[in-house]
Amino acid sequence: MGWRDWKHLIRRRARHIYRRTVREKASPEFIAKGWAIGMFYGCLAPFGLQICLSIPTALWLRGSKTGAIFGTLITNPVTIVFLYPMQCYVGLHCMGSNHSYHAIERALANVLQEQNWHALSGIGWELIAAFFLGGALLACIMTPLCYYGIRFLVIRHREKLARKARDSVSGQEVRPAPEERGADKG
Repeated sequence: MGWRDWKHLIRRRARHIYRRTVREKASPEFIAKGWAIGMFYGCLAPFGLQICLSIPTALWLRGSKTGAIFGTLITNPVTIVFLYPMQCYVGLHCMGSNHSYHAIERALANVLQEQNWHALSGIGWELIAAFFLGGALLACIMTPLCYYGIRFLVIRHREKLARKARDSVSGQEVRPAPEERGADKG
């Protein structure tokens, strides 16, 4: 699969997620809350626990379950290669440790390759604590950005639809005359 194919696939998936989000039959706040919950767990929880935690939280806090699932997509097989080592790097520096990014990347290589609990427990408690601390900091930044960003997109989409409906009712939309549409042909 070439770069153009990947680019086309990513663009198509992003459009699908956008359409599913803005067309959801709920308030913009409900939809954005679900996305923010998913983003929170996408940043904080390890792969495999994110959806298990985000859906019950979305039910409990009355947010979009679909948004909660989509919000966890910040971590996926493409982004975790960069995101998890960066979380650990930031977390270790907040804890006062002086590890290099490449040392962390090497330590996480097995975890990223195998993606299971046994591999995660093999990296040591300091790195696991750093992972959660870095994830918590990332979640503190990304969760409000996600909430307000998704809320803005949903509101903008709905305003655009309302404007189109209002323009078509008020007659501002230019429609071809019946003769031009072929109504008189017989």
